[in-house]
Amino acid sequence: MVEGYKKSAIRDTFESLVVTVILALFGTTFVVQAFKIPTGSMENTLLVGDHLLVNKSVFAVHASALDRLLPYRPIRRGDVVVFKYPYDDQTQEPGEHFVKRVIGVPGDRIRLVNRQVYVNGKPVKEPFAYYGNPPDPPQPADDFPPLDSAGAFYMTARWGVEIQEHVRNGEVVVPPGKYFVMGDHREHSWDGRFWGFVPRDLISGRPLLIYWSFETPQDEYMRTSLGERLSQTADLIIHFLTRTRWRRTFKVVH
Repeated sequence: MVEGYKKSAIRDTFESLVVTVILALFGTTFVVQAFKIPTGSMENTLLVGDHLLVNKSVFAVHASALDRLLPYRPIRRGDVVVFKYPYDDQTQEPGEHFVKRVIGVPGDRIRLVNRQVYVNGKPVKEPFAYYGNPPDPPQPADDFPPLDSAGAFYMTARWGVEIQEHVRNGEVVVPPGKYFVMGDHREHSWDGRFWGFVPRDLISGRPLLIYWSFETPQDEYMRTSLGERLSQTADLIIHFLTRTRWRRTFKVVH
């Protein structure tokens, strides 16, 4: 009797572990995903070293019949989104994950004049836009789209040609099924001004909150050797308490 009970308990424990692993895999695949901010392109909304939980279900591609059952919603202007970079320079396939803010949705007309964003002819208030402290010097992409192909020198070769198809009366018109995004730190963001639109099917989620934030050098993402990785791990262990940004813990992302 005791032996049978022990076997039953072991089996129950094993089954519980299996279910836990399956639920965890399901959650990270379809519901939520952890994501680390590697660059300063979204300052001061998101800082280098912020660790996010990303809601992967809210923007998931789905059948319209599920709208009333699950918390789906359309992508809106002003949303911060996680997506795969549309083009890899070597393979022409989607690349690594980026985090930017949606400036234009399908059908919107976009232009920038002296850093001021206009959507459908109206100036947009952007309290999240950041230009450095002290202010960053002006850049060519502060005026967008360029007046002609000669002004597109700062763009990728592909986008410099393609953008001409989408310019109407000095504005870029966002095509169906695509979105125009920019980083909040405008002069330090590799975004839609430089490489184009984001297809809907490459947008994977929306950041929910910052679950942990650690003071991290701006160039850490470039330090990839084994020795540098080991040094980073040691630095994290030693300075975990003093360099964790406790005030950013569980901060909701807007």
